[in-house]
Amino acid sequence: MLLAGLLLAAAPLAAHPQATPEEPQFSAAEVRKHVTFLADDRLEGRDAGTPGHEIAARYVAEQFAALGLKPGGTDGWFQQVSLAEYGLDDRHPAALRIGKHAFVNGANVLIAPSPRFGTATQTVTGDAVFVGYGIEAPDLGYQDYAGLDLRGKFAVMLVGTPRGLPRAAAARINGERARSAAKHGAIGVLYLVGPDDEMLWRAAANTVPDNTTKWLSDEGFPDGQDPGVQIGAYLDETAAGALFAGAQKRVEEVFAAAALPEARIKGFALEQRATLARTSKVKAYRSPNVIGVVPGSDPALADQYVVLSAHLDHVGRDPHLPGDKVHNGAMDNAAGVATMLEAARAFAKARTRPRRSILFVALTAEEDGLLGSSYLARHPVTGTGRLVADVNLDMPILLYDFQDVIAFGGEHSTMGEVVARAGARMGVRVSPDPMPEEQFFERSDHFNFVKAGVPSIFLMTGFANGGEKAFRDFLANNYHQPSDQIDLPFDWEAGAKFARLNYWIAREVADAPEAPRWYEGNAFGNRYAPGAPRAPRPAKTGG
Repeated sequence: MLLAGLLLAAAPLAAHPQATPEEPQFSAAEVRKHVTFLADDRLEGRDAGTPGHEIAARYVAEQFAALGLKPGGTDGWFQQVSLAEYGLDDRHPAALRIGKHAFVNGANVLIAPSPRFGTATQTVTGDAVFVGYGIEAPDLGYQDYAGLDLRGKFAVMLVGTPRGLPRAAAARINGERARSAAKHGAIGVLYLVGPDDEMLWRAAANTVPDNTTKWLSDEGFPDGQDPGVQIGAYLDETAAGALFAGAQKRVEEVFAAAALPEARIKGFALEQRATLARTSKVKAYRSPNVIGVVPGSDPALADQYVVLSAHLDHVGRDPHLPGDKVHNGAMDNAAGVATMLEAARAFAKARTRPRRSILFVALTAEEDGLLGSSYLARHPVTGTGRLVADVNLDMPILLYDFQDVIAFGGEHSTMGEVVARAGARMGVRVSPDPMPEEQFFERSDHFNFVKAGVPSIFLMTGFANGGEKAFRDFLANNYHQPSDQIDLPFDWEAGAKFARLNYWIAREVADAPEAPRWYEGNAFGNRYAPGAPRAPRPAKTGG
Protein backbone atom coordinates (compact mmCIF):
# COMPACT_ATOMS: atom_id res chain seq x y z
CA MET A 1 0.00 0.00 0.00
CA LEU A 2 2.94 2.35 0.57
CA LEU A 3 3.82 2.37 -3.13
CA ALA A 4 0.19 2.94 -4.14
CA GLY A 5 -0.20 5.73 -1.59
CA LEU A 6 2.92 7.49 -2.74
CA LEU A 7 1.84 7.21 -6.37
CA LEU A 8 -1.43 8.93 -5.50
CA ALA A 9 0.45 11.63 -3.62
CA ALA A 10 2.57 12.24 -6.71
CA ALA A 11 -0.32 12.42 -9.21
CA PRO A 12 0.70 14.42 -12.30
CA LEU A 13 -0.26 17.97 -13.05
CA ALA A 14 -1.64 19.03 -16.40
CA ALA A 15 0.78 18.01 -19.17
CA HIS A 16 3.00 20.61 -20.75
CA PRO A 17 1.88 21.07 -24.39
CA GLN A 18 3.94 19.46 -27.12
CA ALA A 19 6.52 21.85 -28.54
CA THR A 20 6.09 20.83 -32.17
CA PRO A 21 4.22 18.01 -33.95
CA GLU A 22 7.54 16.65 -35.26
CA GLU A 23 9.07 15.72 -31.91
CA PRO A 24 7.95 13.89 -28.76
CA GLN A 25 6.28 15.73 -25.93
CA PHE A 26 8.34 16.74 -22.91
CA SER A 27 6.36 17.35 -19.76
CA ALA A 28 7.34 19.47 -16.77
CA ALA A 29 4.53 17.76 -14.87
CA GLU A 30 6.05 14.32 -15.46
CA VAL A 31 9.43 15.47 -14.17
CA ARG A 32 7.76 16.94 -11.09
CA LYS A 33 5.79 13.73 -10.50
CA HIS A 34 8.93 11.58 -10.47
CA VAL A 35 10.93 13.91 -8.22
CA THR A 36 7.99 14.21 -5.81
CA PHE A 37 7.71 10.45 -5.45
CA LEU A 38 11.42 9.67 -5.20
CA ALA A 39 12.13 12.47 -2.70
CA ASP A 40 9.23 11.61 -0.40
CA ASP A 41 10.11 11.26 3.31
CA ARG A 42 8.68 7.75 3.33
CA LEU A 43 11.54 6.53 1.12
CA GLU A 44 13.92 7.70 3.88
CA GLY A 45 16.66 8.91 1.55
CA ARG A 46 16.89 5.86 -0.77
CA ASP A 47 20.13 4.52 0.73
CA ALA A 48 21.23 1.41 -1.21
CA GLY A 49 20.08 -1.77 0.50
CA THR A 50 17.25 -0.12 2.46
CA PRO A 51 13.46 -0.57 2.01
CA GLY A 52 13.27 3.00 0.68
CA HIS A 53 15.67 2.24 -2.16
CA GLU A 54 13.73 -0.95 -2.96
CA ILE A 55 10.52 1.09 -3.25
CA ALA A 56 12.29 3.58 -5.52
CA ALA A 57 13.61 0.73 -7.68
CA ARG A 58 10.12 -0.78 -8.04
CA TYR A 59 8.78 2.65 -8.95
CA VAL A 60 11.31 3.07 -11.77
CA ALA A 61 10.59 -0.46 -13.00
CA GLU A 62 6.85 0.30 -13.05
CA GLN A 63 7.48 3.46 -15.06
CA PHE A 64 9.56 1.49 -17.58
CA ALA A 65 6.83 -1.13 -17.86
CA ALA A 66 4.09 1.48 -18.33
CA LEU A 67 6.09 3.03 -21.18
CA GLY A 68 6.42 -0.32 -22.94
CA LEU A 69 10.19 -0.67 -22.51
CA LYS A 70 11.70 -4.15 -22.41
CA PRO A 71 13.24 -5.48 -19.18
CA GLY A 72 17.02 -5.17 -19.45
CA GLY A 73 18.29 -6.72 -16.24
CA THR A 74 19.37 -10.22 -15.33
CA ASP A 75 16.27 -10.55 -13.12
CA GLY A 76 13.55 -8.87 -15.14
CA TRP A 77 14.03 -5.13 -14.71
CA PHE A 78 16.73 -5.63 -12.09
CA GLN A 79 20.43 -6.42 -12.01
CA GLN A 80 21.11 -7.34 -8.41
CA VAL A 81 24.47 -6.13 -7.07
CA SER A 82 26.04 -7.94 -4.10
CA LEU A 83 27.46 -5.32 -1.73
CA ALA A 84 29.40 -5.46 1.51
CA GLU A 85 30.05 -2.75 4.07
CA TYR A 86 33.06 -3.82 6.09
CA GLY A 87 35.67 -2.56 8.50
CA LEU A 88 38.08 -3.72 11.17
CA ASP A 89 36.73 -5.00 14.48
CA ASP A 90 38.20 -2.71 17.15
CA ARG A 91 37.76 -5.40 19.79
CA HIS A 92 40.55 -7.33 18.06
CA PRO A 93 43.07 -4.70 16.89
CA ALA A 94 44.87 -5.47 13.65
CA ALA A 95 48.64 -5.71 14.12
CA LEU A 96 51.95 -6.77 12.61
CA ARG A 97 54.47 -8.75 14.67
CA ILE A 98 58.12 -8.98 13.61
CA GLY A 99 60.23 -10.97 16.03
CA LYS A 100 59.81 -9.30 19.43
CA HIS A 101 58.32 -6.13 17.93
CA ALA A 102 54.55 -5.54 17.72
CA PHE A 103 53.20 -2.74 15.52
CA VAL A 104 49.59 -1.67 16.02
CA ASN A 105 47.54 -0.68 13.00
CA GLY A 106 47.56 3.04 12.24
CA ALA A 107 50.93 3.83 13.77
CA ASN A 108 53.85 2.21 11.92
CA VAL A 109 51.75 -0.18 9.86
CA LEU A 110 48.53 0.21 7.85
CA ILE A 111 46.27 -2.84 7.50
CA ALA A 112 42.99 -2.76 5.58
CA PRO A 113 39.83 -4.74 6.37
CA SER A 114 38.58 -7.46 4.05
CA PRO A 115 35.07 -8.90 3.52
CA ARG A 116 36.42 -12.20 2.23
CA PHE A 117 36.86 -13.91 5.58
CA GLY A 118 33.72 -12.61 7.25
CA THR A 119 34.07 -11.94 10.97
CA ALA A 120 36.73 -14.61 11.56
CA THR A 121 40.11 -13.50 12.85
CA GLN A 122 42.69 -13.98 10.11
CA THR A 123 46.28 -14.65 11.19
CA VAL A 124 49.00 -15.17 8.57
CA THR A 125 52.60 -16.05 9.55
CA GLY A 126 55.60 -16.66 7.32
CA ASP A 127 59.16 -15.87 6.35
CA ALA A 128 59.77 -12.76 4.27
CA VAL A 129 61.62 -12.13 1.00
CA PHE A 130 62.50 -8.71 -0.39
CA VAL A 131 61.59 -8.60 -4.10
CA GLY A 132 62.58 -5.04 -5.08
CA TYR A 133 59.54 -3.47 -6.71
CA GLY A 134 57.91 -6.86 -7.31
CA ILE A 135 57.79 -6.27 -11.07
CA GLU A 136 57.56 -9.03 -13.64
CA ALA A 137 57.94 -7.22 -16.98
CA PRO A 138 60.72 -8.72 -19.13
CA ASP A 139 59.81 -6.28 -21.93
CA LEU A 140 60.88 -3.44 -19.62
CA GLY A 141 63.90 -5.26 -18.23
CA TYR A 142 62.37 -6.14 -14.84
CA GLN A 143 62.34 -9.72 -13.51
CA ASP A 144 62.34 -9.09 -9.78
CA TYR A 145 61.42 -12.65 -8.79
CA ALA A 146 64.30 -14.30 -10.62
CA GLY A 147 66.13 -16.74 -8.31
CA LEU A 148 63.87 -16.10 -5.29
CA ASP A 149 61.72 -18.63 -3.41
CA LEU A 150 58.41 -17.07 -2.32
CA ARG A 151 56.46 -20.24 -1.52
CA GLY A 152 54.51 -19.72 1.73
CA LYS A 153 56.27 -16.41 2.43
CA PHE A 154 55.58 -12.69 2.46
CA ALA A 155 56.69 -10.73 -0.60
CA VAL A 156 58.26 -7.49 0.64
CA MET A 157 58.35 -4.75 -1.99
CA LEU A 158 58.83 -1.03 -2.38
CA VAL A 159 55.64 0.92 -2.77
CA GLY A 160 54.94 2.45 -6.20
CA THR A 161 57.10 1.91 -9.25
CA PRO A 162 60.65 2.96 -10.29
CA ARG A 163 61.17 6.62 -11.09
CA GLY A 164 61.23 7.32 -14.80
CA LEU A 165 58.95 4.42 -15.73
CA PRO A 166 56.37 5.49 -18.38
CA ARG A 167 52.98 6.29 -16.84
CA ALA A 168 51.06 3.66 -18.83
CA ALA A 169 53.56 0.96 -17.83
CA ALA A 170 53.45 2.06 -14.19
CA ALA A 171 49.64 1.88 -14.12
CA ARG A 172 49.69 -1.62 -15.61
CA ILE A 173 52.35 -2.85 -13.20
CA ASN A 174 50.66 -1.46 -10.08
CA GLY A 175 47.55 -3.47 -10.88
CA GLU A 176 49.52 -6.69 -11.32
CA ARG A 177 52.02 -6.76 -8.47
CA ALA A 178 50.01 -8.60 -5.80
CA ARG A 179 48.84 -11.20 -8.33
CA SER A 180 52.44 -11.64 -9.54
CA ALA A 181 53.49 -12.29 -5.94
CA ALA A 182 50.72 -14.86 -5.53
CA LYS A 183 51.75 -16.57 -8.76
CA HIS A 184 55.14 -17.17 -7.19
CA GLY A 185 53.56 -18.64 -4.05
CA ALA A 186 53.47 -15.60 -1.73
CA ILE A 187 50.89 -15.61 1.06
CA GLY A 188 50.94 -11.85 1.57
CA VAL A 189 52.51 -8.56 0.49
CA LEU A 190 54.29 -6.04 2.72
CA TYR A 191 54.76 -2.67 1.00
CA LEU A 192 57.66 -0.49 2.15
CA VAL A 193 56.94 3.25 2.34
CA GLY A 194 60.19 5.23 2.40
CA PRO A 195 61.13 8.70 3.58
CA ASP A 196 60.41 10.23 0.15
CA ASP A 197 56.82 8.93 0.24
CA GLU A 198 55.58 10.79 3.32
CA MET A 199 52.59 12.28 1.47
CA LEU A 200 51.58 8.83 0.25
CA TRP A 201 51.76 7.51 3.84
CA ARG A 202 49.54 10.32 5.14
CA ALA A 203 46.97 9.73 2.40
CA ALA A 204 46.98 5.97 2.99
CA ALA A 205 46.67 6.44 6.77
CA ASN A 206 43.41 8.34 6.19
CA THR A 207 41.87 5.62 4.02
CA VAL A 208 43.42 2.15 4.32
CA PRO A 209 42.16 1.16 7.82
CA ASP A 210 38.71 2.76 7.36
CA ASN A 211 35.33 1.17 6.84
CA THR A 212 34.43 0.83 3.18
CA THR A 213 31.73 -0.51 0.89
CA LYS A 214 32.41 -2.54 -2.26
CA TRP A 215 30.54 -4.80 -4.63
CA LEU A 216 31.53 -8.43 -4.33
CA SER A 217 32.16 -11.16 -6.87
CA ASP A 218 30.58 -14.57 -6.34
CA GLU A 219 33.84 -15.57 -4.65
CA GLY A 220 33.64 -12.62 -2.26
CA PHE A 221 36.37 -10.45 -3.79
CA PRO A 222 35.85 -6.66 -3.45
CA ASP A 223 35.22 -5.05 -6.85
CA GLY A 224 35.51 -8.56 -8.27
CA GLN A 225 39.31 -8.48 -8.15
CA ASP A 226 41.14 -11.47 -6.72
CA PRO A 227 44.21 -10.00 -4.98
CA GLY A 228 45.90 -13.40 -5.19
CA VAL A 229 47.52 -13.11 -1.76
CA GLN A 230 45.72 -13.60 1.55
CA ILE A 231 46.68 -10.34 3.25
CA GLY A 232 48.79 -7.20 2.92
CA ALA A 233 50.01 -4.11 4.75
CA TYR A 234 52.00 -0.88 4.38
CA LEU A 235 55.11 -0.49 6.58
CA ASP A 236 56.80 2.80 7.46
CA GLU A 237 60.57 3.19 8.03
CA THR A 238 60.39 1.99 11.64
CA ALA A 239 58.52 -1.24 10.90
CA ALA A 240 60.60 -1.77 7.74
CA GLY A 241 63.78 -1.39 9.80
CA ALA A 242 62.63 -4.17 12.16
CA LEU A 243 61.81 -6.41 9.18
CA PHE A 244 65.29 -5.92 7.66
CA ALA A 245 67.16 -6.58 10.92
CA GLY A 246 70.05 -8.97 10.25
CA ALA A 247 69.55 -8.86 6.45
CA GLN A 248 72.37 -8.47 3.93
CA LYS A 249 71.30 -4.85 3.38
CA ARG A 250 69.78 -2.32 5.73
CA VAL A 251 66.44 -0.84 4.68
CA GLU A 252 68.08 2.63 4.49
CA GLU A 253 70.33 1.30 1.71
CA VAL A 254 67.29 -0.02 -0.15
CA PHE A 255 65.49 3.34 0.08
CA ALA A 256 68.63 5.14 -1.13
CA ALA A 257 68.86 2.85 -4.16
CA ALA A 258 65.17 3.38 -4.91
CA ALA A 259 65.74 7.14 -5.17
CA LEU A 260 67.79 6.60 -8.35
CA PRO A 261 66.03 6.88 -11.76
CA GLU A 262 64.68 3.58 -13.14
CA ALA A 263 66.17 1.71 -10.18
CA ARG A 264 66.74 -2.01 -10.57
CA ILE A 265 67.17 -3.51 -7.12
CA LYS A 266 68.02 -7.17 -6.63
CA GLY A 267 65.97 -9.06 -4.06
CA PHE A 268 67.11 -11.28 -1.20
CA ALA A 269 65.70 -13.37 1.65
CA LEU A 270 65.16 -11.66 5.01
CA GLU A 271 66.03 -13.08 8.42
CA GLN A 272 62.84 -12.06 10.22
CA ARG A 273 59.46 -13.80 10.23
CA ALA A 274 56.28 -11.74 10.16
CA THR A 275 52.75 -12.28 11.48
CA LEU A 276 49.80 -10.19 10.26
CA ALA A 277 46.46 -10.44 12.09
CA ARG A 278 43.11 -8.73 11.57
CA THR A 279 39.43 -9.28 12.31
CA SER A 280 36.89 -7.72 9.96
CA LYS A 281 33.24 -6.99 10.61
CA VAL A 282 31.06 -7.40 7.53
CA LYS A 283 27.49 -6.43 6.59
CA ALA A 284 26.52 -8.05 3.28
CA TYR A 285 23.41 -7.11 1.30
CA ARG A 286 22.06 -6.72 -2.24
CA SER A 287 20.70 -3.72 -4.12
CA PRO A 288 19.50 -3.49 -7.74
CA ASN A 289 20.36 -1.49 -10.80
CA VAL A 290 17.08 -0.94 -12.67
CA ILE A 291 17.37 -1.34 -16.44
CA GLY A 292 14.93 -0.81 -19.30
CA VAL A 293 15.58 -1.09 -23.04
CA VAL A 294 14.19 0.51 -26.18
CA PRO A 295 15.33 -2.01 -28.83
CA GLY A 296 17.01 -0.63 -31.92
CA SER A 297 15.25 -0.83 -35.26
CA ASP A 298 18.29 -1.40 -37.51
CA PRO A 299 19.35 -5.07 -37.56
CA ALA A 300 22.93 -4.02 -38.29
CA LEU A 301 23.10 -1.62 -35.32
CA ALA A 302 20.59 -2.93 -32.76
CA ASP A 303 23.29 -4.78 -30.80
CA GLN A 304 25.00 -1.45 -30.10
CA TYR A 305 23.65 0.28 -26.99
CA VAL A 306 23.50 3.94 -25.99
CA VAL A 307 23.25 4.33 -22.20
CA LEU A 308 21.35 7.03 -20.33
CA SER A 309 22.33 6.61 -16.68
CA ALA A 310 21.35 8.27 -13.42
CA HIS A 311 21.97 7.07 -9.89
CA LEU A 312 18.84 6.26 -7.89
CA ASP A 313 20.33 6.10 -4.40
CA HIS A 314 21.03 8.89 -1.94
CA VAL A 315 22.60 8.99 1.53
CA GLY A 316 19.59 7.88 3.56
CA ARG A 317 18.53 8.80 7.07
CA ASP A 318 20.77 10.15 9.85
CA PRO A 319 19.22 9.43 13.28
CA HIS A 320 21.75 11.72 15.00
CA LEU A 321 20.50 14.89 13.29
CA PRO A 322 18.21 17.24 15.21
CA GLY A 323 14.86 17.80 13.56
CA ASP A 324 14.63 16.54 9.98
CA LYS A 325 16.68 13.35 9.73
CA VAL A 326 15.95 12.36 6.10
CA HIS A 327 18.31 13.23 3.26
CA ASN A 328 15.62 13.22 0.55
CA GLY A 329 17.97 13.79 -2.39
CA ALA A 330 15.48 15.70 -4.54
CA MET A 331 18.15 17.33 -6.70
CA ASP A 332 20.72 14.59 -5.98
CA ASN A 333 19.59 12.59 -7.75
CA ALA A 334 15.83 12.31 -8.05
CA ALA A 335 16.13 15.11 -10.63
CA GLY A 336 18.56 13.06 -12.73
CA VAL A 337 16.35 9.95 -12.58
CA ALA A 338 13.30 12.04 -13.48
CA THR A 339 15.17 13.45 -16.49
CA MET A 340 16.13 9.94 -17.58
CA LEU A 341 12.52 8.70 -17.21
CA GLU A 342 11.18 11.63 -19.24
CA ALA A 343 13.71 10.95 -22.00
CA ALA A 344 12.62 7.29 -21.92
CA ARG A 345 8.99 8.39 -22.32
CA ALA A 346 9.99 10.46 -25.34
CA PHE A 347 11.69 7.47 -26.97
CA ALA A 348 8.74 5.23 -26.16
CA LYS A 349 6.27 7.67 -27.74
CA ALA A 350 8.41 8.64 -30.74
CA ARG A 351 6.98 7.77 -34.16
CA THR A 352 10.20 6.04 -35.23
CA ARG A 353 12.37 3.81 -33.10
CA PRO A 354 16.09 4.61 -32.83
CA ARG A 355 18.45 2.59 -35.01
CA ARG A 356 20.64 1.58 -32.06
CA SER A 357 19.20 0.29 -28.81
CA ILE A 358 18.86 2.61 -25.81
CA LEU A 359 19.65 1.34 -22.31
CA PHE A 360 18.01 3.36 -19.51
CA VAL A 361 19.66 2.65 -16.16
CA ALA A 362 18.84 3.78 -12.62
CA LEU A 363 22.04 2.90 -10.78
CA THR A 364 22.47 1.83 -7.19
CA ALA A 365 25.19 2.65 -4.65
CA GLU A 366 26.69 5.71 -6.36
CA GLU A 367 26.96 7.41 -3.01
CA ASP A 368 28.97 4.44 -1.70
CA GLY A 369 31.65 4.83 -4.38
CA LEU A 370 30.08 4.49 -7.88
CA LEU A 371 29.46 0.81 -7.17
CA GLY A 372 26.35 0.10 -9.28
CA SER A 373 27.96 1.53 -12.41
CA SER A 374 31.22 -0.29 -11.67
CA TYR A 375 29.33 -3.58 -11.44
CA LEU A 376 27.32 -2.91 -14.62
CA ALA A 377 30.42 -1.93 -16.58
CA ARG A 378 32.12 -5.18 -15.49
CA HIS A 379 28.94 -7.26 -15.94
CA PRO A 380 27.20 -5.87 -19.05
CA VAL A 381 23.61 -6.94 -19.69
CA THR A 382 23.87 -6.64 -23.48
CA GLY A 383 24.82 -10.24 -24.24
CA THR A 384 26.89 -10.24 -27.40
CA GLY A 385 26.08 -6.55 -27.93
CA ARG A 386 28.25 -3.68 -26.76
CA LEU A 387 27.94 -0.25 -25.20
CA VAL A 388 28.93 2.60 -27.52
CA ALA A 389 28.20 5.69 -25.39
CA ASP A 390 27.01 6.83 -21.97
CA VAL A 391 25.28 10.09 -21.05
CA ASN A 392 25.23 10.39 -17.27
CA LEU A 393 22.72 12.58 -15.41
CA ASP A 394 23.85 13.41 -11.90
CA MET A 395 22.35 16.29 -9.92
CA PRO A 396 21.21 18.70 -12.65
CA ILE A 397 20.47 21.98 -10.85
CA LEU A 398 16.86 22.57 -11.93
CA LEU A 399 16.39 25.92 -10.19
CA TYR A 400 16.54 28.29 -13.19
CA ASP A 401 16.05 28.43 -16.95
CA PHE A 402 19.47 27.17 -18.00
CA GLN A 403 20.88 28.67 -21.20
CA ASP A 404 24.04 26.55 -21.37
CA VAL A 405 25.26 23.13 -20.28
CA ILE A 406 28.62 21.66 -19.29
CA ALA A 407 29.51 18.33 -20.88
CA PHE A 408 32.25 17.01 -18.61
CA GLY A 409 34.42 14.80 -20.81
CA GLY A 410 33.13 16.19 -24.09
CA GLU A 411 36.64 17.27 -25.10
CA HIS A 412 37.87 13.67 -25.10
CA SER A 413 35.60 12.18 -27.77
CA THR A 414 33.09 13.01 -30.48
CA MET A 415 30.39 12.99 -27.77
CA GLY A 416 31.20 16.66 -27.19
CA GLU A 417 30.30 17.45 -30.80
CA VAL A 418 27.00 15.59 -30.41
CA VAL A 419 26.09 17.65 -27.34
CA ALA A 420 26.93 20.88 -29.19
CA ARG A 421 24.64 19.97 -32.11
CA ALA A 422 21.79 18.89 -29.81
CA GLY A 423 22.10 22.10 -27.84
CA ALA A 424 22.18 24.26 -30.97
CA ARG A 425 18.80 22.99 -32.13
CA MET A 426 17.37 24.19 -28.78
CA GLY A 427 19.36 27.42 -28.41
CA VAL A 428 21.46 25.95 -25.60
CA ARG A 429 25.20 26.43 -25.86
CA VAL A 430 27.95 24.21 -24.45
CA SER A 431 30.32 25.95 -22.05
CA PRO A 432 33.80 24.79 -21.03
CA ASP A 433 34.36 23.19 -17.65
CA PRO A 434 34.32 26.12 -15.17
CA MET A 435 35.94 24.04 -12.41
CA PRO A 436 38.66 21.89 -14.01
CA GLU A 437 40.46 21.66 -10.67
CA GLU A 438 37.53 19.59 -9.30
CA GLN A 439 38.04 16.86 -11.96
CA PHE A 440 34.31 16.14 -12.21
CA PHE A 441 34.92 13.95 -15.27
CA GLU A 442 36.43 11.31 -12.99
CA ARG A 443 33.91 11.63 -10.15
CA SER A 444 30.58 10.25 -11.31
CA ASP A 445 29.11 7.01 -12.67
CA HIS A 446 30.00 7.62 -16.31
CA PHE A 447 33.70 7.18 -15.49
CA ASN A 448 33.23 3.46 -14.93
CA PHE A 449 32.02 3.23 -18.52
CA VAL A 450 35.06 5.26 -19.60
CA LYS A 451 37.24 2.65 -17.88
CA ALA A 452 35.44 0.03 -19.98
CA GLY A 453 36.51 1.96 -23.10
CA VAL A 454 33.15 3.66 -23.75
CA PRO A 455 33.09 7.36 -24.82
CA SER A 456 31.02 9.06 -22.12
CA ILE A 457 29.96 12.44 -20.80
CA PHE A 458 28.53 13.80 -17.56
CA LEU A 459 26.00 16.50 -18.43
CA MET A 460 25.22 19.37 -16.04
CA THR A 461 23.20 22.56 -16.31
CA GLY A 462 25.54 25.50 -16.94
CA PHE A 463 26.57 28.70 -15.17
CA ALA A 464 24.86 31.25 -17.44
CA ASN A 465 21.60 33.04 -16.58
CA GLY A 466 22.15 32.74 -12.82
CA GLY A 467 23.36 29.17 -12.99
CA GLU A 468 26.62 29.73 -11.15
CA LYS A 469 24.90 31.30 -8.15
CA ALA A 470 22.26 28.54 -8.12
CA PHE A 471 24.94 25.85 -8.26
CA ARG A 472 27.19 27.34 -5.59
CA ASP A 473 24.28 28.14 -3.27
CA PHE A 474 23.00 24.58 -3.60
CA LEU A 475 26.44 23.12 -2.82
CA ALA A 476 26.88 25.40 0.18
CA ASN A 477 23.43 24.98 1.72
CA ASN A 478 21.67 21.87 0.40
CA TYR A 479 24.12 19.31 -0.98
CA HIS A 480 23.88 16.10 1.10
CA GLN A 481 21.63 17.93 3.55
CA PRO A 482 18.01 17.22 4.60
CA SER A 483 17.11 20.51 2.88
CA ASP A 484 17.62 18.89 -0.56
CA GLN A 485 13.91 18.21 -0.80
CA ILE A 486 10.85 18.95 -2.87
CA ASP A 487 10.22 22.40 -1.36
CA LEU A 488 13.28 23.83 -3.12
CA PRO A 489 12.22 26.38 -5.79
CA PHE A 490 12.37 23.91 -8.69
CA ASP A 491 11.92 25.21 -12.24
CA TRP A 492 10.00 22.24 -13.62
CA GLU A 493 10.07 23.62 -17.15
CA ALA A 494 13.88 23.48 -16.90
CA GLY A 495 13.46 19.78 -16.06
CA ALA A 496 11.47 19.19 -19.23
CA LYS A 497 14.02 21.19 -21.23
CA PHE A 498 16.90 19.14 -19.81
CA ALA A 499 15.07 15.91 -20.70
CA ARG A 500 14.55 17.18 -24.23
CA LEU A 501 18.24 17.96 -24.63
CA ASN A 502 19.21 14.50 -23.41
CA TYR A 503 16.72 12.94 -25.80
CA TRP A 504 18.31 14.69 -28.78
CA ILE A 505 21.83 13.74 -27.65
CA ALA A 506 20.89 10.08 -27.31
CA ARG A 507 18.84 10.19 -30.50
CA GLU A 508 21.74 11.43 -32.60
CA VAL A 509 24.12 8.84 -31.20
CA ALA A 510 21.53 6.12 -31.76
CA ASP A 511 20.81 7.08 -35.36
CA ALA A 512 24.30 8.07 -36.55
CA PRO A 513 26.03 5.84 -39.13
CA GLU A 514 29.10 5.67 -36.88
CA ALA A 515 29.36 5.17 -33.12
CA PRO A 516 31.15 7.85 -31.03
CA ARG A 517 34.95 7.71 -31.09
CA TRP A 518 37.78 8.82 -28.86
CA TYR A 519 39.99 11.50 -30.35
CA GLU A 520 43.41 10.63 -31.68
CA GLY A 521 46.03 10.89 -28.96
CA ASN A 522 43.51 11.20 -26.15
CA ALA A 523 44.90 9.86 -22.87
CA PHE A 524 41.66 8.19 -21.74
CA GLY A 525 41.10 6.52 -25.10
CA ASN A 526 44.72 5.38 -25.24
CA ARG A 527 44.53 3.86 -21.78
CA TYR A 528 41.08 2.29 -21.78
CA ALA A 529 40.33 1.63 -25.46
CA PRO A 530 43.74 1.13 -27.10
CA GLY A 531 42.44 -0.82 -30.10
CA ALA A 532 39.32 1.22 -30.85
CA PRO A 533 39.04 3.42 -33.96
CA ARG A 534 39.81 7.11 -33.48
CA ALA A 535 38.43 10.41 -34.74
CA PRO A 536 40.62 13.35 -35.75
CA ARG A 537 40.98 15.86 -32.96
CA PRO A 538 39.16 19.08 -33.88
CA ALA A 539 40.78 22.46 -33.38
CA LYS A 540 40.82 23.84 -29.81
CA THR A 541 40.04 20.44 -28.27
CA GLY A 542 42.24 19.33 -25.38
CA GLY A 543 43.76 15.87 -25.11
